[in-house]
Amino acid sequence: MPKRTDISSILVIGSGPIVIGQACEFDYSGTQACRVLREEGFRVILVNSNPATIMTDPEFADATYIEPITPFYLERVIERERPDALLATLGGQTALNAAVALHESGVLARYGVELIGASFEAIQSGEDREKFKKIVTSLNVPGVNPEVARSSICHSIEEVLAAADDLGYPLVVRPSFTMGGVGSGFAHDEDELRRIAGSGLSASPVTEVLIEESVLGWKEYELEVMRDKADNVVIVCSIENLDPMGVHTGDSITVAPAMTLTDREYQAMRDVGIAVIRAVGVDTGGCNIQFAINPDNGRMIVIEMNPRVSRSSALASKATGFPIAKIAAKVAVGYTLDEIPNDITAETPASFEPTLDYVVVKAPRFAFEKFPTADSTLTTHMKSVGEAMAIGRNFTEALGKALRSLEDAKAVFDFVTPVTRSVDELLTEMSRPQDGRLGLVMQAFRAGASREQVFEATKIDPWFVDQLHLIYEVSEAVRSAPELTADLLRLAKRHGLADTQIAGLRKLSTEVVRGLRWALGVRPVYKTVDTCAAEFAAKTPYHYSSYDSETEVAPRERPAVLILGSGPNRIGQGIEFDYSCVHASMALREAGYESVMVNCNPETVSTDYDTSDRLYFEPLTLEDVLEVFHAESLAGPVAGVIVQLGGQTPLKLAQALKDAGVPIVGTQPEAIELAEERGAFGKVLEQAGLTAPAYGMATSAEHALAIAHEIGYPVLVRPSYVLGGRGMEIVYDDSSLAGYIERATDITPAHPVLVDRFLDDAIEIDVDALYDGTELYLGGVMEHIEEAGIHSGDSACSLPSITLGSEVVDTIRSSTEAIARGVGVRGLLNIQYALLGDVLYVLEANPRASRTVPFVSKATDTQLAKAATLLSLGATIAQLRASGVLRAPGLDGTTTLESAPIAVKEAVMPFNRFRTADGSWVDTLLGPEMKSTGEVMGLDVTFGNAFAKSQAASFGSVPTGGTVFVSIANRDKRYAIFPVKRLADLGFKVLATEGTAQVLRRQDVEVTVIRKASQGPGPNGEKTVVQAILDGEVDLIFNTPQGVSRDGNPRRDGWQIRSAAILADVPCVTTVQGLSACVQGIEALRRGSVEVRSLQEWSAAVRAELAGIHR
Repeated sequence: MPKRTDISSILVIGSGPIVIGQACEFDYSGTQACRVLREEGFRVILVNSNPATIMTDPEFADATYIEPITPFYLERVIERERPDALLATLGGQTALNAAVALHESGVLARYGVELIGASFEAIQSGEDREKFKKIVTSLNVPGVNPEVARSSICHSIEEVLAAADDLGYPLVVRPSFTMGGVGSGFAHDEDELRRIAGSGLSASPVTEVLIEESVLGWKEYELEVMRDKADNVVIVCSIENLDPMGVHTGDSITVAPAMTLTDREYQAMRDVGIAVIRAVGVDTGGCNIQFAINPDNGRMIVIEMNPRVSRSSALASKATGFPIAKIAAKVAVGYTLDEIPNDITAETPASFEPTLDYVVVKAPRFAFEKFPTADSTLTTHMKSVGEAMAIGRNFTEALGKALRSLEDAKAVFDFVTPVTRSVDELLTEMSRPQDGRLGLVMQAFRAGASREQVFEATKIDPWFVDQLHLIYEVSEAVRSAPELTADLLRLAKRHGLADTQIAGLRKLSTEVVRGLRWALGVRPVYKTVDTCAAEFAAKTPYHYSSYDSETEVAPRERPAVLILGSGPNRIGQGIEFDYSCVHASMALREAGYESVMVNCNPETVSTDYDTSDRLYFEPLTLEDVLEVFHAESLAGPVAGVIVQLGGQTPLKLAQALKDAGVPIVGTQPEAIELAEERGAFGKVLEQAGLTAPAYGMATSAEHALAIAHEIGYPVLVRPSYVLGGRGMEIVYDDSSLAGYIERATDITPAHPVLVDRFLDDAIEIDVDALYDGTELYLGGVMEHIEEAGIHSGDSACSLPSITLGSEVVDTIRSSTEAIARGVGVRGLLNIQYALLGDVLYVLEANPRASRTVPFVSKATDTQLAKAATLLSLGATIAQLRASGVLRAPGLDGTTTLESAPIAVKEAVMPFNRFRTADGSWVDTLLGPEMKSTGEVMGLDVTFGNAFAKSQAASFGSVPTGGTVFVSIANRDKRYAIFPVKRLADLGFKVLATEGTAQVLRRQDVEVTVIRKASQGPGPNGEKTVVQAILDGEVDLIFNTPQGVSRDGNPRRDGWQIRSAAILADVPCVTTVQGLSACVQGIEALRRGSVEVRSLQEWSAAVRAELAGIHR
C-alpha cells in the first residue's frame, strides 16, 4: 500500500526539555521522523520547546515552532497552520499527553486534524492501566496463558489502603499517564504505601494509581514491536534487564538480545507481544512491551506497554541498525513494512526481523554527586540522567566497554584496591540496588564470595553472575601469569579489560601495556552492524571494535576528519554538545571531507548511522580513540580530529592525543590548557589589561584560609578543572570554608582548590564568539536573569541583553577579542563576565563549544557550530561572511534589529526525582553547582511574553492571579518591595511571614500574616505556610534564602517551603531578579498579547532587515 495522498501536512509534537525519564532519545526519533516525512513530500510543522536539540533547527521542518508544549500554545499553532494530521507517538509522554488533551478538549475535531501513528483509543488502551489489564487477560494465545499482576485501580488513599488489605505487602504503586516511573515505587508497609501512593496520585494527571502484587526479584524483559496497517508485525529487538524487577529499566544495565530465555519462553513472549499490539490497536508504528518472568516457576506476566516510540526504541534502533522512528513515521503515512527498504543492507525490506551476531550492553549514568542528600537506592522511580551503549562479540566484552564509556572512575571494575570489607558486609551492601552494584559484586568475588552467595544477595540471574565471575577469573589470570603474552592480552581484551586495568594488575604504566600490545600485534578490528548476522552485506559503515581477525573498515579516497562526541548525557554536559557535533558532521560533508563520528551515547542524533559518513560506536577513552584513529589512518588520509565540540569529554583527551601524534584541528590543546590553568590565564588577562576577581590557588586547608582572609569573604571555592560547576560552593566565613575542604575535596599540591572573590549582586554575562586568528565574530551576548553565583547552566538568560548598553557590549567585544588572541583560539570561544557597577570582570574563558551554542544559533539565525568547524579547517571569518554562513561585514550577533525576537532560555530542574533517605525532597535552592538537566526557550517580541513562554515550557507556568506567598532575606528586602507591590496592584493576595509582612505594610502593601512551619499550627487551627501550600491555597512562592549556617550553606529555613512547592507543583522563585522577570511575564499574560511564530518567519524578517542594512 503506497503512502496516503489524502493528507499533505503533518504536525509533529516533540518531547520538550530533557528531564530524567525523557531525554534526547525522543529528539533522535523526532529528528528522524521530520526528515523522512519531508523526503516523502509532506509539509512538516514541528512544535518543541527545546533549543538544545538539532530537531528544532529550521532545516528539519517546514515550520518550526519553539513554543511551550501545552494545549493553549498547540491550539494557536494548529489555528495558524491548519495541519491535516498530528503525529504524537515520537515525542515521548509529553507529546502523547498533549495529543490526548487536544482530542479531549475537541481541538482536533474543531480543526479537522487526524491523529496518526496511534489512535486515541489505542493510546487509552495502552496507557489506562485497567483497560490494558482487561485486554491482556482476554487474549487467546495458543499454548500461553497471558497474565498481568493481580492489582487494583485506586483514586484515593482510602482505596489504596483497602487494596493493600486484599493484595498483601510488598506492593507496587504505578500512576497512570506518567513517564520515567514518576510517583511509582515499592511499598513494604503502610507508611511507605501512604507516602508513595500520595505522590503517585498527585503525579498522575487523572489522579489514578494502580496498586499491584509485587514481582520484586523476577526477571525483566522488553520487546520492541512494530506493526503496519496490513497487520505485518515484526519484533525488532528483545532486551533483558541485568537487574531483576524493582529497578526502573532506565536505571538498570540492559542487554540485547535477551540472554537467559529458553527458546520456548522467547516464542511465548513473542506470541503474547504480537497479540498485545494487535488487541490494543496500534495499527501503524512501534511500541514497547515489558514482561516479567518468575525464575522459580517460569510464570510470565505482561507489566505494561507504551503505545509510542520509547526510551528503549532508541537503544533497540542503535543495537540493531533498524531505524524504528523512521519506519514508524513511514507506516504512519500508509506504507507497509514490506514496501520499506532496509537502509543498511539495501536488499532486505523492513519486514525482515533483525538478527544479532553480537551483544549490546547499555549502562546508566547517574548524578548523585549533584544531590549529596538524595537516597541513592534504585527503585521504579527513574533517577539516571544518561546512558552509554557498547557493542561486543560477547557479553563480557560489551560490558567492559559500556562501563568505561560512562566516564566514571567508580563504574569500571577495580581489581587492584585492597578489599577491606568482609564477604558478609559486601553481600549485605549489594542486596540494595544502587549505582556501583557490580563493583561490589567484583569486590565480593575478590574477597572469596561464591556465585551462589552473590545470586542470593542480588537475585541477578545466575548466568550473569557467572559471566561476572568469568571477568574475575580472567583478571586473576592476568595478575598471576609469569609474563604478558599475545594470547593472554587477547584473552583479556575479549573479556572487556582496558589497558588501564591490565596495567593496574601488572603494576605497569598504561603506556607500557599499550606499547607491548602494539608490538605483539594485539589490536582490535572493526566489525559492521548489519541487522542480519552477516546474511547480507552491510552498505552503511556503522562499526564496533572486537579482537577478531578480520576488519571490515573499507578503504577511502577523501580525507577524513574524526569528530569526538560527548559521551553519555550528564548534568553539565548534555545534548547541546551533540548538537554541535552533528553540525560539524554536516559541515564536513558539505566541504568535501569524510566525517567520522566517534561516540557511545545511543540516545543522540550523532550516533544515527546516516548522520556521518562513518560511525564508530566506541568508548571515548584514549585507548579506544587511538585505535579508531589507527584504523582510519590505514583506510585513507586523515586531516585531523575535532575535540572542541563535545564538551569536557574530548577536551580531556586532547593533549594526550596530540602527544601520541594525532593531528588536532582548530584550537590547539596548549591553548585549551592555557585557558584552564589559572596562572597562565591570569597573565593573558594582565597583558590585555582586563580585570578578574581576586583569587588564589590553595594547596592545603591553611593556605585556603590565608587566601580567603587576603581577598575577603564571601568567596567561591571549587576544585580546578570542572564542568557544570562540580563541587563549587559560596562560603561566607572561616568555619564554612574549613567545612567545605573537609567535605568536598581532597586538597593536594597536585589537586589544588581555587578560591575566588565572589562578586555579590553582579550581573552575569555569557558570550559566545568565533575567532580565526585575526578577526572576531561576536555570536551573542546573553544577560543572566539571576545574579552571579547561580551556575550559568541553571540561570535563566535573555538574548539580546535587556539592561546592557551599547558601550558595555563594545567593551565586551574588545575584551573577548583580546582573550581570543591571547589564548590562541581557532573556532568557538565562550566567556563568562560579571558586571559590578561599571567594572567588567572576566570570570572564565572556555575555548570550545559551550552549552549555549544552540540557543544563540537559533536566537540569531546563525549556525555557530558549522562556522567553527569550517574555521578549524582553515576558513576565515571574512570568507564565512562572504559565503553567507555569518552576517555581512560590520554586523554580528549583537546588531540591534527591530525584527529580531527576544529569546529567553530557562533551565529545567530534576528536583522531583530526588528524595532523601527519609522520604523528604532534596532542596531546590540554586547555587554555583549546576543541577539542571535541560532547557527551554521562549521567543517573542517583548521580554515579558518571552519570559512567560519560557516558564510555561519549563513546567512552571506563572499564574495570572491568586495568592502569592513571600518570605525574603534581609539583604533582598529593599529590592523585592517593588515587584511584590506590583503583584498586589495586579490583584494578587499577598501572604508573608511576620518579618517580611512588617516591611511590606510600611510600603502600603496589603498583606496577610501566615505562620512559619517551625511555629506549627496556631491555637485556633491557623495553618502554617507549608500546610497552605500543600492544600493548594498558594499559586506562587517567592522565597530567598536567609543568612548562613555552620557548614556554609544558606540556612534551610525555606527548605520545607521549597519542598512543599515541588510536591504541590507551585512555581517557586528564589531570586529577586527572577521575581521581577516573573512579574513582567504575568503582566504579558494578562494583556493576552502572547502569539506564536515559526523560526522560519523570524528568520525571513531578520534576513530582510539585515539585507536592508547591508545595502
